[in-house]
Amino acid sequence: MKKTLGHREVLKGISFDVQVGDIFGYLGPNGAGKTTTIRILLGLLRADSGSVSILGADIDDTATRMKIGFALDPDGLYDTMTAAENLEYYAQIYDVKDAAARIEKVLGLVGMAERAGDSVGTFSRGMRQRLSLARAMVHNPEVLILDEPTAGVDPSGQIEIRKILLDIARQEKKTVLFSSHNLDEVQRICNRIALIDRGEIKLYGELEELRRKMGKSGVIIEIAGAVPENFFGELKERPRFGFRGMSEKSLVFEPDEGSASVGDIVNFLVARGVMIEKVGKSEASLEELYTAILEEVEQ
Repeated sequence: MKKTLGHREVLKGISFDVQVGDIFGYLGPNGAGKTTTIRILLGLLRADSGSVSILGADIDDTATRMKIGFALDPDGLYDTMTAAENLEYYAQIYDVKDAAARIEKVLGLVGMAERAGDSVGTFSRGMRQRLSLARAMVHNPEVLILDEPTAGVDPSGQIEIRKILLDIARQEKKTVLFSSHNLDEVQRICNRIALIDRGEIKLYGELEELRRKMGKSGVIIEIAGAVPENFFGELKERPRFGFRGMSEKSLVFEPDEGSASVGDIVNFLVARGVMIEKVGKSEASLEELYTAILEEVEQ
């Protein structure tokens, strides 16, 4: 899919798919092409080339559009109306049956039931974002497409919205695609991602699989007491363990795949009288993957 706006090629032939049941993170810096992609997915913009299908049908199909819920910026809420009145308005547009029951349910899902009768103009940014999610779900769609759902929201509000998205995906059985430039946010709730930069997809697939492929697995071993004399000298003689340093009471290793196992490292420590309290693994973070991608682009 390609798209040029003015003299700038915003999308340079991108392609990805979102599977049923995914919480799919569409990740990238500001200006990377995220919002343009989402507007094409919703039929608000036309791609210059390529095609879009959702639930196996063309986005121009009216029945398909009715199966999609979306939240963009601006949020589409009316300040002079109450939360319930906003949802009633959109329920009428979507011809929702038993609208009162549905409105009550989605307000409960986003934690806004007690504010149903309050004017939207009095709401904080975080509350508006939650109500925008309720609006996107009022017609019980199969797919949710969200553009920066936590933008401008304080940290506690971001946590609430992330929890809501997880609950929607699990309890309501929705497929969720949302864009974000927040690496930590995507890492916390998404199972699959696409990373776009300068109009091109740079990283795409299962998040855990990408971590395994692009980042070395780390081993963190928490110890009690002091390490024996010349311990670090012996570690240097065993480069296959990939010793990276000691932080407080934790030893950090990054062994090359196939060169040393966690058991090899533990046995080495035990043989030298090191008291082990806990052994854990750490995977490459999205930030590390993203940094690696940018470094490859710049070379």
